[in-house]
Amino acid sequence: MEQGKRRKGIVIMGSLVGLVKPLLPIMCLAILLGVLGNLCAISLTILAGYGLLHILADISGMSFGLILPCTLGALSALLVIFAVLRGILHYGEQYCNHFIAFKLLAIIRHKVFAALRKLCPAKLEGRDKGNLISIITSDIELLEVFYAHTISPIAIAVVTSLIMVFFIGYQYPAAGVIALLGYVTVGVVIPLWNGKKNAASGMEYRNSFGELNSFILDSLRGLDETIQYDRGMERLEQMNERSGRLGLLYRKLNRNEASQSSMTNMAILLFSFGMLFFMLFSFQRVNVGFDSVLIATIAMMGSFGPVVALSNLSNNLSQTLASGERVLSMLEEKPETYEVSEKEKTLFKGANAVNVNFAYEEEEILKNYSIELPKGKIVGIHGASGSGKSTLLKLLMRFWDVDGGGVYISGKNIKDINTEDLRDMEAYVTQETYLFHDSIANNIAVGKPGASKEEIVQAAKKASIHDFIMTLTDGYDTEVGELGDTLSAGEKQRIGIARAFLHDAPFMLLDEPTSNLDCLNEGIILKSLKEAREDKTVLLVSHRKSTMNLADVVYEMENGRIS
Repeated sequence: MEQGKRRKGIVIMGSLVGLVKPLLPIMCLAILLGVLGNLCAISLTILAGYGLLHILADISGMSFGLILPCTLGALSALLVIFAVLRGILHYGEQYCNHFIAFKLLAIIRHKVFAALRKLCPAKLEGRDKGNLISIITSDIELLEVFYAHTISPIAIAVVTSLIMVFFIGYQYPAAGVIALLGYVTVGVVIPLWNGKKNAASGMEYRNSFGELNSFILDSLRGLDETIQYDRGMERLEQMNERSGRLGLLYRKLNRNEASQSSMTNMAILLFSFGMLFFMLFSFQRVNVGFDSVLIATIAMMGSFGPVVALSNLSNNLSQTLASGERVLSMLEEKPETYEVSEKEKTLFKGANAVNVNFAYEEEEILKNYSIELPKGKIVGIHGASGSGKSTLLKLLMRFWDVDGGGVYISGKNIKDINTEDLRDMEAYVTQETYLFHDSIANNIAVGKPGASKEEIVQAAKKASIHDFIMTLTDGYDTEVGELGDTLSAGEKQRIGIARAFLHDAPFMLLDEPTSNLDCLNEGIILKSLKEAREDKTVLLVSHRKSTMNLADVVYEMENGRIS
């Protein structure tokens, strides 16, 4: 969502609170326990005040019109009981809040990954993967603060403050009004003022944090090139610059936090002493008794805890709401394509593209592009990098929808074919094969979950990788390492081709499938493709002339057009 269209904090909070609905009974219990716990804490100072009045009454012989006709022993016992209850109730409140928080984080993660499933693979074609990682990790984690330490404290502060307004107002009605003004100032006015001031900085900080993640991830992936071309100092300077900007934002947020804490403490002192002076003035005018002066003042001074907790929320709330905005924006993001289901099953009988136009953002990739892909034929597309070859394959996979014209399989517009049928019909080998941190066998088996060992071996032989695998100590059980770092680019590429053979789809889309292979291995793989031509249609994209020798027909592509 663009900066100018960013939601207001109250709207973000409303959307996040809406997710609590399945856990509403537990939230109500947390609020109840929190209110009772805070009342127990406040009661400790009030009971101490009543004890002091008892002592003064015994010494002076004066009657202060005590509300609690209790002995000092009974008051002492109540102090102990309330102190113990305060600890128990606080523990129960925190347990409920964190139970809700971690349950909701699990729900949110489920929603985010469900959204990503709809947004991908087009979403992952973007270059800002570090920012995406930041959203699904640190931003979601920061929402724990909202669910565990924001929702119930707001309700607890409101309920507790209202009870104390009535209690202080019972001592003297005007004092209740002062208490209400104090609670509203500390718990509402100051946090809203601080939240408004920090809103933009909080969002800027979270976005900058995500951008730094992207930069670090990019730097780690390109570490070999950085070392090779001696660009380490340049990269370090860029990282220091980004870290410095992030540090400045963080210090700005900290300064605002310190400023708010000072204002909060000042407001508490002003209202506490204001209550004291007002009650003493009222006592001089014989409007209230001395007991009301003492109890109202003590109650006011000891009851700011819930609203102070509410005030402190705004210190981190700007970042929390910024994280909430980023997560909600992802959940609401519209996918480039929507999955299709419940259509008539489609069997592969050939494919074609007719007058296709496609642009990525402002860059035109394909213009008035048409091509025929007959069943059982090997069609080659030869062209330089950036000419639109890979984009055509992604349109045939329906990663994106065309801007104009149409892509058809078996005479049907690809938009009207069940997504499941489309994935079953197509096997796609990309330029860069992604390998999971798992065994070679399991990485090949991605092409066909539940495949037997014999099927995996046969696919590996077709991809000219079997002999290499057998030279490894653990054979097919060899771990490939993170991102397949234990294997060369050519070995990873052959595992990707093995996946495609294992998938055994009638339509194979191969994007530079032999770019990292030597002539011998390229010949073996091309021979396997030629042998499979009887029951497969192959679209072979490459900048190599030698690869095109296999094709029945070869098209030259330049600037998104066939020549």
